[in-house]
This record gives sequence, C-alpha cells and structure tokens, in this order.
Amino acid sequence: MISYETSQNMVSLLPIGSQKSERVFLSAALGRILAEDIVACEDYPLHPTSAMDGYAILHSDLAEFDSLLIMGDNPAGADSIGHVTSGMCIKTFTGSLMPQGADTLIPIENVRVQEGEIVIEKSVPLGFAVRPVGESYRANETLIAKGSSIGFAQIGVLAGINQVMVRVSQRPRVSIIATGSEILDIGEEARHAGQIRSSNSYTLEALVTQLGGEPVQMGIVGDDKNAIMERFEEALASSDIVVSTGGVSVGDYDFVKHIVPRLGAEVIFKGVNIKPGQHVMLAQRGEKFIVSLPGFAYSSTVTCILYVAPLLARMMGCVNPYEPIEATLKVPFAKRSNKSEFTACNLSFEDGRYWVDFEGKKTGSSAILTNLLGDAGLMICGEEDGDLEAGTLVRVVKL
Repeated sequence: MISYETSQNMVSLLPIGSQKSERVFLSAALGRILAEDIVACEDYPLHPTSAMDGYAILHSDLAEFDSLLIMGDNPAGADSIGHVTSGMCIKTFTGSLMPQGADTLIPIENVRVQEGEIVIEKSVPLGFAVRPVGESYRANETLIAKGSSIGFAQIGVLAGINQVMVRVSQRPRVSIIATGSEILDIGEEARHAGQIRSSNSYTLEALVTQLGGEPVQMGIVGDDKNAIMERFEEALASSDIVVSTGGVSVGDYDFVKHIVPRLGAEVIFKGVNIKPGQHVMLAQRGEKFIVSLPGFAYSSTVTCILYVAPLLARMMGCVNPYEPIEATLKVPFAKRSNKSEFTACNLSFEDGRYWVDFEGKKTGSSAILTNLLGDAGLMICGEEDGDLEAGTLVRVVKL
C-alpha cells in the first residue's frame, strides 16, 4: 500500500484536461465557481456622490458664514445636479451626485432651516459624507478572482456592474453506484436481517452537491460481475467521475476491484495505508475517473472527502474546501495503528484557535457515521505518529 501523502500527490498530478465552463444568468449563479476574473471597466462611483441626506456646500464657507442660502433640491437620479458657489447650498439626498463646486455635505441633523436658509449648528470636516471617485473600486481592478465561489456578496457586486451573464465552471457530473446484494434502498422493505440501508448513496450525493458537482444516482447493483460491468459502462458514458461503494476489499464477492481494469481504465492506485478506507481505488479512462470506495458508511464518507473532493476542486478550478487546518488537542489521544488515521473528533473555536476533543465519539468499526454529526472534524495522524499528548498541534479536516 502506498502512503496517504503519496496518494494525494498522485491525485494532484493527474491530467484532468481543460477546464470546462458555461455562461449562466446571474440569478442562477449562486454557489457556482467563477471561471474568469471579474474586472471593473470603470471607477465606481464615477462621480463624487452623497453618502447622506444633507446640504452640499463649500467647506471654506463654514469658517465664513453662519448660514447659507438654499438654492434648490438635488434628488437621487436627477438630470441636473446644480452648481454651488460661495454663500449658498443645495439640498442633496443619499445617492445623489454632488453638485458641481461642492466639496462637502453637511447632514440635515447638523443644521436648522430658517426662511430659505440653513443655520449651521455643528460643523463637519472637509469632504464629509462625500463618496470620492473610485471609493468602491477603480477601473481595471480585479473585483472577484477566477475560482471564487459565488455567494451573496459576489452576486451583489456582479449586479452592480451590470453583469447579466456570468461564466462559471461546468459542474462535473458524478455518477454514484452502490454495490452489494445486501443493500436496500431507502423506503424498500427488508426481507431479512442481513440487509442494510443504502445510506452511502445519499451521503455521497449530498457531499458531491456541496462540493459543486452534479450527482447522478445510478442505483444499487448486486454482486453480479456482468451487472456491475454494465452499470459502470453506463455511468462512464454520461459522467465525469464514477464513484462506487463496496466491492474493493478482499472478499469473494468483492468484484469491483477486478472489473475496473477490465473497463479499460488505468488503475492509478489500489490500496492506501490509511484508516479507515485502506482498499480505496482510483482509476482513469481518458478524461473520466473512477473512485471506488469501501462499503462501510464512515469509510466511504471519509475516502470521498479525501479523494473525490480534490478531484472535483481541480476540475472546477477552485480551492478544495476540505484542506486541513491546524488545531490543538484538548485531551490525550491513543493511536490505534501504523497507518495514517482519520479520527472523528469535535472541533471548537476558542481563544483565537481551534481545539479538538473526542467527547461522545464512539470507537469501533468503520461504519459509525453518527460520529460525523455535530461540529465534527477528521483529525489526521500520520503513519509515523504515536500517541499524542494534550496540547499537541494536529491537522484536522473541518467538516
């Protein structure tokens, strides 16, 4: 078996072809990955603009006059903004262009209106409440970088620059196949106690969706070589990545590990020295990938995070959200093997840093998916690590 670090390097070096993109309406861009830099074509604001309701004035008049003559209104969006000269002012509203000649806005709260004049009760500094040219951004400034996830703020900025259509990365199609004659779909009635629910399919579908991919459920296929072969061919024809669960271990009915090479796929690796999920397999056929995961719920989820997530990130040109962070152990930890271990933990943020503990986490097989409920993470221990003392800095995948 290869090391975890070697397997990750191999994933990072895989040829994935050119990044595919498409243009979508801004209203459909939320959560998508930007496929081009968004660059401002002009300064914003393009002219000095009022940031409050008040009166546009010459700041030098504050030292010379106690009151100023009101020479009209300047509502937002007005065709004519007027011109301010010494001894006068123009009532100007939030969002209005500043009248020509004015360099300061004195708020309504700072004056008293009396017989067509404003009486100044409280002074303001030069340029007060005036948005200068380019306050938000300058022409040719990169506003949003390629590879960014489009959230509410990005939507607002894109709308502000009149971006009707947005170029985004295509969502890679990920087919999900559950293998095993013992697997039951949800809602299906069990016929005997040896059958188990296909939770993996739905867990992986949710993960793929969160990662920006387009999941395609290919259903459950029993332990039949020909049926598995046909399902994989069907999945490869219509998707970028095929993710399967089960059939990769050393049992008599673990057929997937034998079928994948027969599909004409090159096996990149089979077996990684990790716990859980040591029998994980990654293969490639052309620009299509096959990631075959173990069948236990916790194992399949962890290995999907470790191997499907970075593949999807590379295909979309974005950062893998599951890159490890640094945290501090609150309690001692006893390592259980000579493998790289990914242990479910509680992750909290206190006193400016992340902390790890294991309260309420069960030890046992690689089937305990409930360990990932709550504010969970995956603490990483390397092959060479031994038992760890409280206070040790560790790497954690934040979930």
